[in-house]
Amino acid sequence: MPMVQEITTTLREWATIWKQLYVAGHMELYDRVRQMMCELMERRSQLLSGTLPKDELLQLKKEVTGKIDYGNKILKLDLVVRDEDENILDPDRTSVISLFHAHKKAAQTIMQRIQEEMSPQQNALGCGARPAASPCHSLYLCVRNFVCSIGEEAQLLLALYDPVQQRLVSENYVIRWASTGVPQDIELLNNLRVIFTDLGSKDLQRERLFLVCQIIRVGRMDLRESHSRKLSTGLRRPFGISATQCHHLCATAVMDITDIIKGKCESDEDKQHFIPVHLATADNDFLHNMIRKAVEGKDINHKGQGFWVSLKVLWGDVSHVWKQHPHLVDRSTVVARKLGYPEVIMPGDVRNDIYLTLVQGEFDKGSKKTQKNVEVTVCVCDEEGHVLQNMIYPGAGVGPTGEYRSVVYYQQRHQRWMETVKIAVPIEDVHRTHLRFTFRHRSSSDSKDKSERIFSMAFVKLVQADGTTLHDGEHDLVLYKGDSRKLEDASAYLALPSVRSPPEPRLLSGSSFRVSSGTSSLTVSARDSFQISTVICSTKLTQNVNLLGLLKWRSKPSLLSENLQKLMTVDGGEVIKFLQDTLDALFSIMMEHSDTDVYDTLVFDALVFIVGLVADRKFQHFNTILEAYIRQHFSATLSYKKLLSVLTQYVEQVSRGEPCDLLLRTFKALEYIFKFIVRSRHLFAQLYEGKEAAEFQSSLQRFFLCLNQLMQSPMEGPTLLSQGAALKYLPSILEDVCGILDSSVLGALLRDFIGNLPPQRLLRQKLQSLSDIVHSKAFQSYECRELLLQAAVPLLQDLVEKGEEEEACIELLSSILEVLYEAQKRAEELEAQPGAGETQHQDLVQVKQHVRLVLERLLHPVTRRVIVLDRENSLRSHYVACMAAILSQMDMEHYRSYIKAFPSRAELMDFLMETFILFKDLIGKTVYPSDWMVMNLVQNREFLRTINQFASTLAEMFLSDDSFELQLWNNYFHLAVAFLTQDSLQLENFSQAKRSSILAKYGDMRATIGVSIRDMWYNLGPRKIEFIPGMVGPILEMTLVPEPELRKATIPIFFDMMLCEYQLTRSFARFEDEILRQLDTEVEGGRGDEQYKQLFESILLSCCQGHPELAELGQSFVALVTGLLERLLDYRAVRNDENKTYSMSCTVNLLNFYKEIGRQAMYMRYLYKLRDLHISYENYTEGAYTLLLHARLLKWSNEATTAPVQGTHGPALRTQRQLKEALYNQIIHYFDQGKMWEEAIHICKELAEQYESEVFDYELLSDILQREAGFYEKILKVLRPSPDYFAVGYYGQGFPPFLRNKVFIYRGKEYERREDFELQLLSPFPSAERLKSTCPPGQDITGSPGQFIQCFTVQPAEDTRSRFKGRSIPEQITNFYRANHVQRFYYSRPFKKGPKDPHNEFANMWIERTTFLTAYPLPGILRWFAVTSTTTTIISPLENAIETMVKTNEKIMSEINRHQQDSGLPINPLSMLISGIVDPAVMGGFTKYEMAFFQESYLREHPEDEENIEKLKDLIAWQVPLLAEGIRLHGQKVTEDLRPFHERMEQCFVQLRAKVESQYGVREMVCFEDQRTGRPRSMAWGPDWDRLSHCGDRQVPWWEHRPPATPALTPPCCPEPSSAPLPRPVPCSRHIPGLHPATTWGHGAETPRMQPPGSPGT
Repeated sequence: MPMVQEITTTLREWATIWKQLYVAGHMELYDRVRQMMCELMERRSQLLSGTLPKDELLQLKKEVTGKIDYGNKILKLDLVVRDEDENILDPDRTSVISLFHAHKKAAQTIMQRIQEEMSPQQNALGCGARPAASPCHSLYLCVRNFVCSIGEEAQLLLALYDPVQQRLVSENYVIRWASTGVPQDIELLNNLRVIFTDLGSKDLQRERLFLVCQIIRVGRMDLRESHSRKLSTGLRRPFGISATQCHHLCATAVMDITDIIKGKCESDEDKQHFIPVHLATADNDFLHNMIRKAVEGKDINHKGQGFWVSLKVLWGDVSHVWKQHPHLVDRSTVVARKLGYPEVIMPGDVRNDIYLTLVQGEFDKGSKKTQKNVEVTVCVCDEEGHVLQNMIYPGAGVGPTGEYRSVVYYQQRHQRWMETVKIAVPIEDVHRTHLRFTFRHRSSSDSKDKSERIFSMAFVKLVQADGTTLHDGEHDLVLYKGDSRKLEDASAYLALPSVRSPPEPRLLSGSSFRVSSGTSSLTVSARDSFQISTVICSTKLTQNVNLLGLLKWRSKPSLLSENLQKLMTVDGGEVIKFLQDTLDALFSIMMEHSDTDVYDTLVFDALVFIVGLVADRKFQHFNTILEAYIRQHFSATLSYKKLLSVLTQYVEQVSRGEPCDLLLRTFKALEYIFKFIVRSRHLFAQLYEGKEAAEFQSSLQRFFLCLNQLMQSPMEGPTLLSQGAALKYLPSILEDVCGILDSSVLGALLRDFIGNLPPQRLLRQKLQSLSDIVHSKAFQSYECRELLLQAAVPLLQDLVEKGEEEEACIELLSSILEVLYEAQKRAEELEAQPGAGETQHQDLVQVKQHVRLVLERLLHPVTRRVIVLDRENSLRSHYVACMAAILSQMDMEHYRSYIKAFPSRAELMDFLMETFILFKDLIGKTVYPSDWMVMNLVQNREFLRTINQFASTLAEMFLSDDSFELQLWNNYFHLAVAFLTQDSLQLENFSQAKRSSILAKYGDMRATIGVSIRDMWYNLGPRKIEFIPGMVGPILEMTLVPEPELRKATIPIFFDMMLCEYQLTRSFARFEDEILRQLDTEVEGGRGDEQYKQLFESILLSCCQGHPELAELGQSFVALVTGLLERLLDYRAVRNDENKTYSMSCTVNLLNFYKEIGRQAMYMRYLYKLRDLHISYENYTEGAYTLLLHARLLKWSNEATTAPVQGTHGPALRTQRQLKEALYNQIIHYFDQGKMWEEAIHICKELAEQYESEVFDYELLSDILQREAGFYEKILKVLRPSPDYFAVGYYGQGFPPFLRNKVFIYRGKEYERREDFELQLLSPFPSAERLKSTCPPGQDITGSPGQFIQCFTVQPAEDTRSRFKGRSIPEQITNFYRANHVQRFYYSRPFKKGPKDPHNEFANMWIERTTFLTAYPLPGILRWFAVTSTTTTIISPLENAIETMVKTNEKIMSEINRHQQDSGLPINPLSMLISGIVDPAVMGGFTKYEMAFFQESYLREHPEDEENIEKLKDLIAWQVPLLAEGIRLHGQKVTEDLRPFHERMEQCFVQLRAKVESQYGVREMVCFEDQRTGRPRSMAWGPDWDRLSHCGDRQVPWWEHRPPATPALTPPCCPEPSSAPLPRPVPCSRHIPGLHPATTWGHGAETPRMQPPGSPGT
């Protein structure tokens, strides 16, 4: 089953997207899709069950397809187009025009559905979703419960009420309620359901609408009366409103349902509404007044008494509701109809109902002391006065009765009942029946009540004296008094007047008079009055005397003309009710007066009037009745002559310029007039065996000739209106005329009909008429079509070229193309059948001739119109559809003939040029939405066929030397490439199901056009050079399409280009420049992949090897391109990552590549991309260095700038000097933001030199010097923490090539922790694993497909700066150089070697130091650089001790300087530092070093360390004066609380000093005070230290490397590096696979946290 298969495919496609929605967090859409999928699965089960009837199956298919289309739209999937049976359209069997209209219709339907979903009003109201589906609506009501303490039986009357008009809108739904609190019919328990029908749009638009319930108690007069005496019963007494029946109105209940009806709030059969009961407060509370008060909305204390009801608005009439909602409405559901006709009268709705309302009455008390308790009894009587049983319906839900008794109001003179009942009398009894109203006083006492007699009577006949039924409206009836028996005697009163005349005066109170009748003993009660109102809803009874006179025209022939004329004044509803009878009467008049034409015009006009009524929306469903009458009941065989004669007469009259007011109405009724004419002629021919056929054809031609003469008239006014009407309505008769007139004759008449109209007169109407004619049966005939096309095509050509009446032109052209497509398909199928002969072939040839006519006259104007129209113009898509439709119907012969039809080669070239440009524009910016997949693919299929046809034309007519057109060929290639690379053909971007569907239906059109491009390129021969380098970009774009076969077929074109240029210039530089430039753009745009790189390399290398002269150059070129491709692919892979770290790295790779090959423009492009990336991440220092690359390329000269200027530097910077100055200012700004003030100072100096010595701009010089001074001040005063550096290794094949198995040194940001840095590293690689060890990984990790990241902290190695040597430099200055401009970094790992000494662990504490050398110093244009080499050095325990002592002495010196500069510093750090050194209880003082290195045994084993031992002794000796100065400062600042602590330190120091000076000598320091400033300074050791500068073979003084903290202070697993390299380098035996051979790593063993002797204690 196709529908089941479509549901299955849809569910699979949606399921994939559904999961993606959940992952993306779109929960609202996720829930909607889940709900739709569940519904589709349920519908699929219903379809598979196979138990649905045909109509329900079709409805289910419509529901399913609507849901699928809606889901596809909200999920942004392709639009599916279907036919009327909900089957998917096959584009191979559907015309382009039909496809286009199907897409438009489907899109509009879905948008309407989406708007309904978004609109709560439309969504809540079931009918609102389909307002045009049915003119009728219904309200479903279910009474769930009724709670009210009544005490007696009751009647509940529920109805719809309009408070504005203060009247009921519907019949009452009557529920008989027992005194026990349940329905009297116990079977109705929990089944109290009613549907109020016939509600039209006007009812839904009422200002307010209420559901009212009247509660009428049925019982005694007063509930308070005791049962001690016998009381009268069965009285209907008022109780309240919510409708009840009780001979005494009890109560009312009202509910405003306006919002429910209008759809502003939800209507649900499961939701219950409570309607409180309004109890009657007094016996004189009239029902009508109680309802009016309740509607006003005054709050009441209902005490829980009321109704619980459910409501739901349903669309459609009762039969439709039965089918659509069988769970709500079945045959047992009560139907309450509207009081009156529905807006649309259905043909099968036969009614004969009279709605009678007891309005009010006024009755004198007469002889009684109090006012009467009046009860009105209504009955239906015949002429003898007998009561007809079962004629009165109190309401829906109860059966008929013989009489109806009104509510009794207690002692009221003025009674107002407003009670409505339905009278249903058989049609045959209506003329002899009347309604009788009797009035009786009701007493509360049973005995008195039985003695009461009728005191008055009124009556009214249902049929009046003129034969019409009782008119709608109020009637003031005459009340008669007399003997009660006489009051019920029909012979006594039927002859008397029943209705009081309006001018009749009221007599004085108490007066009465006897009726002047010989037999009657009744008197008229003038003091009493009684009014009723009636509404007749009958399809058999008429209230119109004129219509009745026509139906009975034989009874009064003399009034026939008058009755025919008056028929036009009769209400349409009355005429429609008697449609068949009226038509029978009209044609009877015509047939019985066949020998005269006296009544012909009148009958014709009456017929036009009736047909006009049927055309009205209110009676539109009677079209079928009228057509059925014509087919089955119409029998006037001679009427065709008279009808055609009068019609022709009218047309002739107007064509002569004479007025004819009825012609417009006649044209509107022309379709049915001709149906009568043709049917009459057919009956006549059957009866008389075809006689007078020629006369009939002649009469028919005469009518057309008169019509054509009318079309020639240039007059305005009525003539113009008649011409417009003729154009509009004439096509409607062609279905009937086709079989009568010969097709060639009819075609000539229709051609003249259109052609006779003056050229600029009624253009739109003329085109619309032609469009209707094209859709008619007449256009199917070849002869007729031939003649009509002669009129239509030139007209279309002229209007399209002028751009006039475009909508009508498009409609006509679409209609012609649609008919031609169907005719061509039909002819092809007939010709393909076995046994087809010359006739079938000739039919196909004829159709192709018409296609050729349309093609030659209209293709060029249509294409020109598409070019001229704006993209936003909605008509453009229509024109494109017409153009594609013309192309789809063209075969090879059409193309050849069309090309030959151009009068000159220049005109052909212009056409091809326009077509190529237009196609390229339409492909690049399609006129159809992207989800119109089928339409776009069909258009592409036709474009492809046309492009290939025109390509053949190019090769044949524009390739030779004398005819070659470069621009035309260039346009072809660009068009073909644009076609191939358009989004709608990139199959790899689609789902598997969609890709398979496209391949099965259309194939891969890219391969077809690709082969065509390749062949056309090779056809160029020596002309190829003219397309180099212009075609390099388009060909590259084509080869980048990810289709392997296409790539293999087209990549060799590149070698052909290389060879072509090389043969001419001995190089292919232009080709190379262009392909490098284009490749950058294309790959960045998303094209290209690793497979393309491999194919490009293999194919071009293979081609180059076949040409020895290009072998070497070609290999270099291929290497260049593949290198660029690799870098571009890396860049694209990380470009959109949230973490831009790797994007910056790839940008630098490209930057360097373009610099190496000398492509300055591309170099500058990526330079500014890198700058923008840095600034976006606040890497201001790196941004400054990046801009500095550009600035260094510029000179301080007035030469014009050659490189393109990007960024914020405007085009006003024309010279290199201006640009360089602007760049320098920007760089200074970035350096300032990055706190690199030393670098900013260098730039300021260069600018200052230019301002001072070159341009002599002292104002700018002053500004730059002030900025420079500010930077000097910031260096000394602003806190600037040094950044940390991290070594990061990326291991595994899962990383991109630019990271794979490489190590980088990263420069951290201020205060950035290693943990935070690692999280940032791992974010782009969520599946990467972090290596905990710092050891270099093995082959199992570097060669694995996974991702492994290793990260640890390294220390920078400061380069020696000779200008600082021997000087006291503030540490703010030296700290900068320790952490910046660094290219070498260290990582140190302590390890044990030799025998373990439990008393002195420093004796065998060795250090393995790994040195990393980066490609560039940090900071630079990146925050990280790759490691280019790695070396490992082993440091002995003695050398480690020396490093430790140097660091300790520097620390003491630094603290001393800090406290000298700032006396407010806290003393605690100084206290801890000195105490940890001088107090031997902490780490044993220098004893550990003396025990380890100063023993004779050590010197014997290590004689080469004698110099280092002396150096260590000297460092110990130099520590004493430093400690002395520190203790002195400590004594000056120590508080009294810490005085004992200070004294303890002094005692320890005295002992330490004595020992050191006795063993190692005395050292004296220069004054620590600097006379110029008190800033903290780093000590560059004085001349006494020079003798310690010779250590091994090193060329740089070891102390100037400023070694970092000792290994003992480094964290576990990540030991911090120590100082600069020391002697005795030991080559490392392990190397990291995949890295440079010199790159080695330290071992990752953990070391305990410890502190060597001579360092600060903790």
